Amino acid sequence: MRRIGAMVVPAPCRDDAIVVAGVAFVADSAGALWWPEQGVLAVADLHLEKGSAFAARGVLLPPYDTGATLARLGGLIARYAPRLVVALGDSFHDGGGAARLSDDDRRTLLDLQRGRDWLWLTGNHDPEPRKGIGGRFSSGWTVDSLTFRHEPTGGMGEIAGHLHPIARVAGRGGTVRRRCFAADDRCLVMPAFGSYAGGLNVRDRAFARVFETLSFTAHLLGADRLYAVAAGRCLPDLR
Repeated sequence: MRRIGAMVVPAPCRDDAIVVAGVAFVADSAGALWWPEQGVLAVADLHLEKGSAFAARGVLLPPYDTGATLARLGGLIARYAPRLVVALGDSFHDGGGAARLSDDDRRTLLDLQRGRDWLWLTGNHDPEPRKGIGGRFSSGWTVDSLTFRHEPTGGMGEIAGHLHPIARVAGRGGTVRRRCFAADDRCLVMPAFGSYAGGLNVRDRAFARVFETLSFTAHLLGADRLYAVAAGRCLPDLR
């Protein structure tokens, strides 16, 4: 048994290594994926400017999500010093998000790109390249045995986002619900990185279409480590 916050939950091992198609990654508890051999840091579903998108529709949320998300990303960049950052789509919550960036947040984003390559993959929320945010744009990126894209298909060597996986597990103190990596030895679905991004339970049929069975693992994000739980042991959300 292991503790997540105030909850004690099952966790068979402590291991931040996830191997996909024979390639070893470090899964960071902040929700990013580090590929040491290539110096690549991958994040998914930043959903920048979600707060301002909701505000435009009359749903008032604190307008700090972009700053908070970029600050966490900046901490990871300082830790790993990547040569390349890959953002796996839905980096902005909608097509106008890049234009709504505050001057401070835009400067922060451009500062994070200084001295490294930056690849924006297009997603369903942001299908077109955006001006004024730096970097280069693509619908996907294939390197060696791996393919990085936004929407998962379950293909061999696929690293994707889009589904915002979360896992709900039971322990002696009750249940806990956390963002997670969902992975087997063929493919991996990354957690949403954005501060306001929601989540989809790994027991949802959308994950069954990707992994075909429940023989994949949910790697729950803890404060400073991951907690690996078999998907079959995770609980569905309450209806």
